[in-house]
Amino acid sequence: MHVGEVINRFRKERRMTLQELSEKSGVALATLSRIENGRMTGTLDSHINICESLEITLPELYRDLPSSKKKLDVKTRGTESKVSIHDKKSSSEILASNIQNKKMLPILMKIAKGGHTNMEETKPGVEKFIYVLDGKSEAIIGENKYALAQGDTIYFDSSVPHHFKNIGTGETRLVVVSCPPAS
Repeated sequence: MHVGEVINRFRKERRMTLQELSEKSGVALATLSRIENGRMTGTLDSHINICESLEITLPELYRDLPSSKKKLDVKTRGTESKVSIHDKKSSSEILASNIQNKKMLPILMKIAKGGHTNMEETKPGVEKFIYVLDGKSEAIIGENKYALAQGDTIYFDSSVPHHFKNIGTGETRLVVVSCPPAS
């Protein structure tokens, strides 16, 4: 059982439509649908808003969920990954499976010489950690620019608009960890 199944059960017990829950909780309809269908878990803030709308407590929402103490995810080199191509010069590969059940999202980002990622901005409460595996890149976070080389790290609030540029002579590879996964 996942949190979406519990939300769905409480919502149906109250004879509430997904649209009504969305309007009452302030959580986007598409997000609620993804949560109920197990494609994402949502954030603590969204869970609090949903609980208030359903007139239940957080402990009631989480009571029947399985313990996460035994979670283990091994991903070997040959395991298929979800890769997103941003443009001809940048891509991201998700480094874990079942990301809807994770508390953080690890990604391998590759940026070719002269390339950059798209501008990104998450909702408040999401943080990012970047580790430069190799190459040289520039992190543009809000109005500030940070030059990063192999072994450098940066940690920031990803609700601030941000993107990355390759400023080196070859490919740049970055390990990016979002926590919680942006929804």
